[in-house]
Amino acid sequence: MARVLSRDPVDIENLLGLNPRIQTHATLCSSAVKKQDKKHWKRNTDKSISNCETLENNFDDIKHTTLSERGALREAMRCLKCADAPCQKSCPTNLDIKSFITSIANKNYYGAAKMILSDNPLGLTCGMVCPTSDLCVGGCNLYATEEGPINIGGLQQFATEVFKAMNIPQIRSPSLPPPAEIPEAYHAKIALFGAGPASISCASFLARLGYSDITIFEKQEYIGGLSMSEIPQFRLPYDVVNFEAELMKDLGVKVVCSKGLGIEGMTINTLKEDGYKAVFIGIGLPEPNKAGIFQGLRMDQGFYTSKDFLPLVAMASKPGMCACHSPLPLIQGTVIVLGAGDTAFDCATSALRCGARRVFVVFRKGFTNIRAVPEEMELAKEEKCEFLPFLSPRKVVVKGGRIVAMEFVRTEQAEAGHWIEDEDQIVRLKTDVVISAFGSVLGDPKVKEAMNPIQFNRWGLPEVDPETMQTSEPWVFAGGDIGGLANTTVESVNDGKQASWYMHRYIQSLYGATVSTTPELPLFYTPIDLVDISVEVAGLKFPNPFGLASGTPTTSSPMIRRAFEAGWGFALTKTFSLDKISH
Repeated sequence: MARVLSRDPVDIENLLGLNPRIQTHATLCSSAVKKQDKKHWKRNTDKSISNCETLENNFDDIKHTTLSERGALREAMRCLKCADAPCQKSCPTNLDIKSFITSIANKNYYGAAKMILSDNPLGLTCGMVCPTSDLCVGGCNLYATEEGPINIGGLQQFATEVFKAMNIPQIRSPSLPPPAEIPEAYHAKIALFGAGPASISCASFLARLGYSDITIFEKQEYIGGLSMSEIPQFRLPYDVVNFEAELMKDLGVKVVCSKGLGIEGMTINTLKEDGYKAVFIGIGLPEPNKAGIFQGLRMDQGFYTSKDFLPLVAMASKPGMCACHSPLPLIQGTVIVLGAGDTAFDCATSALRCGARRVFVVFRKGFTNIRAVPEEMELAKEEKCEFLPFLSPRKVVVKGGRIVAMEFVRTEQAEAGHWIEDEDQIVRLKTDVVISAFGSVLGDPKVKEAMNPIQFNRWGLPEVDPETMQTSEPWVFAGGDIGGLANTTVESVNDGKQASWYMHRYIQSLYGATVSTTPELPLFYTPIDLVDISVEVAGLKFPNPFGLASGTPTTSSPMIRRAFEAGWGFALTKTFSLDKISH
């Protein structure tokens, strides 16, 4: 007779049945049943689905690097805080990465944001769009571990977003004299062209140095440059760019829109006549690099350049960018995006949000030659964009006033390394829209004429000293895309940072003042830094209340000196070892 065991109610028994237990036999379930069960529980996209996900009008954040507070604290605790941190050596703006990550781990989010914004006035933008896999993350000592490298971009974004929510203005360095007492040189008129990352960075540092008459001239009705007009809302929201521009304006920088080089007779020479002592040119590369086969094609026929398409998407999706309230470009059917850079993949993912059914990214070389960072490519892949390598455009087929197809020839790499086009291998692809993302140039003759007498190089860009950012005219500086050195937003920011110091040295030399040969750019300050946290002990006042108590770090004068250099306010010692003097 079988043993009779006590039983709980059925619902309790069902719950208990979920607990792990020793198996008495192997389980059996048909593959057909499992395939159906899987659909109820699967969280990621099913590989059998070939169509693009419906993303029309969906501009939600899609970055994998975005972190919650819990995620940021866990990630910050993983950081090794390397003594000779390779991540910092890989950052164009030389952020003290290990220090701001330490501040996050200690829940000092303001301290982390202060460190970031001290070296990079566009710290939040760069936290969102920096190609970190090619910069700081690429140098992380944890890269080869099971957990992988630290998500530095996500931590930078987290800290600066927390600060952004505090709604605290930026102020001048407390060490600067009042504006009325500042030397005459600091009242010199300074002009910057283009309100993009390079100019915002340059103007911010000049204002921190104490200059009071700084004006940015921007030809568009909005500020932010490429960050505003060409990086989509789902990667870089409008309020982020606006937040950083407002921090700059807190220091008294003026921005004049609808004005720039070549507009209403404004030139380098007219600025000199108006009394400007220094100029920074950060207008980017405004015109698209359009291949000959696209000449004469229009948007109503289905042809866009990235310089046409992305600003249209931005104006429709970024609330506050302009007052026009324009709709998204009407993109239907199949879209071909030409190019393999970050801009091409931004066009591809934006086209899906404008209604495209299928998107093909077509490029001349192979997958190993894609210029875009892996993060961009992976996002496009996840959204079911298709990639077609080894194709060079040859002809656009137009019927009834609309683009209907494109013809390509196959490309191959010769043994010598150069690429050749095989005219015998022709590929014809049906399409409704073509977006060309073949880069950009400085092509407006009016702008070039307005920059006279600056000398240009063989690429049609101003000759720029890579160290001082000076052009052939000593009082004119340039940076960002137009300088020919920067390929990313963070590099443009650093161009502006670099130029600000040498503009400062140049202006001071005009007034006979001497400047340290070692760069000394002021840090980022807010009213929080004015709070008095001093303490008084035994009749002695210590501005910094954090000190070292008696112990190992206070047993010799070199140790105490290093403590003071690290920022400690005082040191208390009971026993003090005498330094040995060698003869």
